[in-house]
Parts: sequence; structure tokens; C-alpha cells
Amino acid sequence: MLYTRTYHHSPESDWVVFVHGAGGSSSIWFRQLKAYTEEFNVLLVDLRGHGKSKEMSTLKEYYKENYTFKTVSKDIIEALNQIGINRAHFVGVSLGTILIRMVAEMEPARVISAVMCGAITRLDIRSRILVWLGNAFKKVVPFIWLYKLFAWIIMPKKNHQESRLLFVSDAKNLARKEFLKWFRLTYDVNPLLRYFKEKEMEAPTLYIMGEEDHMFLPPVQKMVKDFKHSYLEIVQGSGHVVNVDKPDEFNKVSLEFLSKHRARLQQTA
Repeated sequence: MLYTRTYHHSPESDWVVFVHGAGGSSSIWFRQLKAYTEEFNVLLVDLRGHGKSKEMSTLKEYYKENYTFKTVSKDIIEALNQIGINRAHFVGVSLGTILIRMVAEMEPARVISAVMCGAITRLDIRSRILVWLGNAFKKVVPFIWLYKLFAWIIMPKKNHQESRLLFVSDAKNLARKEFLKWFRLTYDVNPLLRYFKEKEMEAPTLYIMGEEDHMFLPPVQKMVKDFKHSYLEIVQGSGHVVNVDKPDEFNKVSLEFLSKHRARLQQTA
């Protein structure tokens, strides 16, 4: 069972589910809460082993199994079932965008629409080298050193510092064993991303990418050109984590998109 936190706007309002990235926690969405809860019901989720989910007693059951994108995505679906959320909009950042794609693959009717921030849609040569180095040294180098290196390479500029420090701060709370389990997911990421590149989500999808997201923006630009109901918004002066680097711009663009795809509007159309 995952740690979740809900914010209720009204029974008639749609739900928005926020999914953070690897090593992070739901705290990364703190600059979205006020704006979103003025229009939507909100569900924050801490992925297994992250944030307050690592304090849940049932976490012990995870230690004996290897993680897959399917199992960690199933956690999210089970959290929705427990709360009674049948359909929702999803907002994800970094690796969280892959999990949203997997939820949509497993149960497409769950996803009304999606906002993908700093989306990972392909690993280029630099990111593949990073993954190789991580797998080569993960058992001999303190994992937080690896995480700091990855964070700096992905978010290298001075104006990315807040995002970088936020991710590193959350990652320090991960147990080493938990980090290694999540890092093993890198073995599966390339085949999965190739599949997703060839298949568009059924739900309308908005990709919000920073112009300085040098590793992940180019493949998103290329992919969206071939999709019919996927859209790209590039935010100037932002890196990988747009919702932290440029929260006002992120909130404005994402809320306008979600408002256009409310479930009740679809049902009465």
C-alpha cells in the first residue's frame, strides 16, 4: 500500500493524480497544490520506498521481489481503487511519466488526460552511458554520489539548482536496497520506450518540456510530430523539472489543458 494524500474540491470535480519521479516524492508538487485544488480534487502519491510510503508497514512485502514498471504502476492503480477513483487526469514528472504511460497501457479507461513534465521518451547516447556507469558502479559507490552525478548532468545550469537540490534531498531518504531495486528498472526502460514511441496514448496528452532539457526535449519534439492528439509546450528558461523551475507557467498551461478535457464535458458533448 502506498502513502496517499487527498485534497477535495467538490464531489462533481474531476480528480488529478500526481506521480513523481524516481528518488523524489510527492513534495515536488508543492507549487501546484494551491492552483490545482481551486479547480480539481487532487491525489498525491508517494511511490513505493519513496517519501512516506517507505514508512508503511506493508513495504516489507516489496523487499523480496524485483521491481518492474508493471508492478510499480499497479501500486498506483491499487491506490486509486482503495480511494474509489475510477477515472482521473494524470500529471507526472521524469520517470513518473513512464509510469503514467504504463497505467494507460494497463487500464486505458482510467486516464482522462495526461500532462507529462520532463517526459522520458527515449534514452540517447549520453543517458545510456549514464545508465551503464550506474550499473557498473552501483555496488561499490555510495548511491547518493551516483544520484548527485545524474542530477547534475540532467540539470546542470544555475537556474536548475532548486530542482536539482530538491531531487537529491528526497533521494537521501531512500534506503540503498530500495535504490538498487529502482535502478534495475533501467534494464527494461529502452524496450518499453521503443514500444511507447510507436503507440500513442488514447487519452489527450500534453508534454511540457523545458527548453534547456537537453537530454529529453529532442526526442519528445520528434515523437509528437507523429502523434495525433499529443501536444508539446516548450517553456523558456527551464530545465528538466518545469513545475519547479517555472511553476507559474507550468500551472497556467497545464490547467488550461486539463480544463479542456474535463470528464463531465466529455460526457455531455
